[in-house]
Amino acid sequence: MHKIEKRGTFCLLLAALLGLGLALFCFRFVKDGGDWASHPYNLHLYDNAGQLGRGTVYDRDGDVLSTVDADGTRSYHPDPDVRRATLHAVGDPAGSIGAGALTAFADKLTGYNLLTGAYTPLESGSSLYLTIDAYLNNVAYQALGGKHGAVGVYNYRTGEILCMVSAPAFDPADPPAIDPDDPAWDGVYVNRLLSGSAIPGSIFKVVTLDAAIEHLPDLFSRTWTCTGAVEIGGTTVTCPYAHGELDIEAALACSCNGVFGQLAVELGGDVMQQYADAAGLTGSLEVDGIPAAKGHFNFAGDDAQLAWAGVGQGEDTLCPITMLRYMGAIAAGGRAAEPRLIQSSATSFGLPTGVYAASKSDRLIEPDTAAKIADMMHNNVLETYGQERFPGMDICAKSGTAEVGAGRTPNAWFTGFLRDPGTPYAFIVLVENGGGGSSVAGAVASRVLTAAVEKGY
Repeated sequence: MHKIEKRGTFCLLLAALLGLGLALFCFRFVKDGGDWASHPYNLHLYDNAGQLGRGTVYDRDGDVLSTVDADGTRSYHPDPDVRRATLHAVGDPAGSIGAGALTAFADKLTGYNLLTGAYTPLESGSSLYLTIDAYLNNVAYQALGGKHGAVGVYNYRTGEILCMVSAPAFDPADPPAIDPDDPAWDGVYVNRLLSGSAIPGSIFKVVTLDAAIEHLPDLFSRTWTCTGAVEIGGTTVTCPYAHGELDIEAALACSCNGVFGQLAVELGGDVMQQYADAAGLTGSLEVDGIPAAKGHFNFAGDDAQLAWAGVGQGEDTLCPITMLRYMGAIAAGGRAAEPRLIQSSATSFGLPTGVYAASKSDRLIEPDTAAKIADMMHNNVLETYGQERFPGMDICAKSGTAEVGAGRTPNAWFTGFLRDPGTPYAFIVLVENGGGGSSVAGAVASRVLTAAVEKGY
């Protein structure tokens, strides 16, 4: 009898494990079935060259960016400039750009559903509408002028990414032979807006300012005298020239390294790390399931290290889209819409295959602090960058010129947002080895924002 009881208990345990395994499988099947079905080894969906043989990708206006022709081959937008400008959003034929729609959203394009899988008679694949505008992407790509870099514009109320450009790029309809050792193609398969990371330079001073406003009660009554250099922790923190006497608003407008280096040391490494984390620059961010790169900041060193980290130099790196979202949070009073790339998707019969709605980020900045920083960033435009470059726009911005090594031209950054209710756009521009942030990246931003405002999404 005792042996029977043991065997019965063992059978019940096996049955429980089987039930748990079945439940886990069902959960994973519902959650990940689309990814399983759209795997490149599923040969009835892919040709011998590994190209997805189903689905059409559109921009937000219904322009075809990629589709499958009657003979089963994939074709792209008729304009080669648009094809290059939208390459990293759409993807390449070989699937080398993992963040492109043809790879990242393959399950949306195959016509997959839970009942019939990826094979449905008369089903030629789904329609996938992206939030980007092909026209605006082309404006941004042309504005980069052949330089490596990234441009992003998104609606911080709805989360829609309107512009997502990464360069260098190539024509997916006529892919070149790319030598991986050729610097002209460096990072060509990386979507720099989502997956790249770079030294931020002075655009990070906005985060240092965020921390200083909330931890230094007398911040707005202080003054500093910039002589062009200041000793901090045994190292010399330099500015391009002597700024003279400054309050905090002027220090931000002229981007004084000395002032912000001293503030970072006064605040301390723990506080600086807290605010970089709270801004969402170091954590996980996903765009419709595509993971963005995480930033890294080292505030644990000595005062010299901390000073340079506080001005966005040293070992600092960030992913452009995380700063783009932070700009949206400042504009929106603390919480921004999470960036998203899919506008809608449907089967060839017109039945929707997903629901895509705006969702809010965590609180990235306190509302009162956000309002103060927004006004100070608008003052940057009035006092330093030139309002005439952004006609009719209530724009708030911060430039950055990031040193990337001796003998190399700095990276140029320009980021910020519009406060106009009808055009709630946050933006970021990175021009690698471009030079001055305001002059070079600011010029790109001016062209892109002018086009975006004129079109009015």
